Parts: sequence; structure tokens; C-alpha cells
Amino acid sequence: MALNNTYDARSGLRPVQQEPAVGAGVQILLLALLGTAIGMGPAGWVTGLVFAIATWAVLSRALHRSRLSSFGAANRVTLGRATLVGGVTALVADSFESSPPVSLLVALTAVALILDGVDGKVARRTGTSTALGARFDMEVDAFLILVLSVYVSMDLGPWVLLIGGMRYAFVAAARALPWLNAPLPPSTARKTVAALQGILLLLAGAGLLPHRANVGVVLLALGLLVWSFGRDVVWLWRRSRMRVVAAAGIHPVRKAVPPVPLPEPITELVAEPVDEVMEGARAA
Repeated sequence: MALNNTYDARSGLRPVQQEPAVGAGVQILLLALLGTAIGMGPAGWVTGLVFAIATWAVLSRALHRSRLSSFGAANRVTLGRATLVGGVTALVADSFESSPPVSLLVALTAVALILDGVDGKVARRTGTSTALGARFDMEVDAFLILVLSVYVSMDLGPWVLLIGGMRYAFVAAARALPWLNAPLPPSTARKTVAALQGILLLLAGAGLLPHRANVGVVLLALGLLVWSFGRDVVWLWRRSRMRVVAAAGIHPVRKAVPPVPLPEPITELVAEPVDEVMEGARAA
């Protein structure tokens, strides 16, 4: 088969659509390795398989709609990260029934977080940045944060789920408030806060710090996230108001300042004659 073909007659799929199927196969292989290594229970297996099937289905549909001719090296890195996130998800689900090794969960998560900075660089260097790749990367990040918040919440309490659920709450709110769907300007602060979420949650879930320190770490992550989302929501709201005003053709109206009354002009000067003043001075 030629390298530039867009359709494989043997499989009935375009090569770009075969990539999600390969990713699902690798995901199942990882689950098999985890199951053999730690004796993963039914909860872990079912969750991992559901994740693999859902990733394959959603990504295949997105690729079909985008009509990309090539999957790209950057998307392959992101797909590898998604495979690791699927492994982490299976381990977290298994932790409800048993106690999988924390070191294994930390290792898979750490690699997934490290690779988070690789796919973007690969896309920029190869000139293969796409809207689908950016969205794929963002969804993998968001789901990893959700899974880690579930894991940490088992020790610190359900309030930790606010971290994992905030992005999904924002998406749900955008359905009712369309102005939240407007594109945001690039922000280094936003990217930094997003990257810190996974690092801080991993630190809290690794069991290396005392309980109070873990609470402080997670509170820091939550505070940064609230600040970041709050800043973006305020910017989007102000932008929507400006667009409404511009569309209506309304210009700011300056309040009229009432005129300050001027004193009436002095028409006559009343003064004593100079001669009388001088005579009075002599008499004195």
C-alpha cells in the first residue's frame, strides 16, 4: 500500500482512523500487564475496558469529522498519554476494592504528566498543530485531573472533587451561557495553573507528606484553579458585554455638567473722592 493512500481496502478504514484502534489495543495490553502484575480486580478491568472503548469511539468520530489526512506524531504522543491515563483510571477504580501499589500509580501518572509537555512541542516543531490535537490534549489532561481528584478524595474528603469537576462544570455552564464559549487569549498563567493541578494532586496522593500537609497542597491547587477560572470568566463576561454594546450601536454617554453660574459683572465702583480722603488725613 502506498504511503499516501487515504483508504485501506483490507480494513475498510483510512490509515488515520486506524490509530485509535491501535491505541485501544495497546490500552488492553497495558490492562493485561497490570492485571498480571497486581491481580487487578473486576472494577479495574471493567473501568479500564470502558475507558479504552470510549477513547476509541470518541477519537474515531472526531477524526472522521475533522477529515485529517494524517494522524501526526504529536497526536500519537497524546494517544500514548491517554493509554497511561487509562491505566491510572483502572488502578484508581481497583483501589475501591483492594490496595494497588501506590508506586505503580505514581509512576504511570508521572510519565503521563511529563509527556504533557512533549506533544505540544512536537506539534509546533513539525508544523502539525490542529484544533483536534489541542482538544484531544486538553481532554486527556482534564480526565487525568478528575481521576486523581477521585483518588485523593478517598483520603481527604469529597471536597477535592471540586478540582476535577470544575472544568466539566464550566463546559456545562457554557451550554446555558453561550458567551462562555468565546475563545480565550493565550495565557502562561492559565497553562501553569493547569500543569500544577496534576503535580500537586500526585504529590498529595503519593503518601509522602503528613495529612495536614496534603490538605494544604490540595487547598493550594484548588485556590489556584478557582483564581484561574474566575479570571477567565470575568474576562469572557466583559468581552460579551462589550460585544452587546457594540452590536447595539450604543456609545457611552457622558453626564452633562450643569454650568457654574458666574458672578454678575460689577458695573459701578463706589469709592470716596480722593480729595475728601486727603482732607480727612490732614485733619487727623
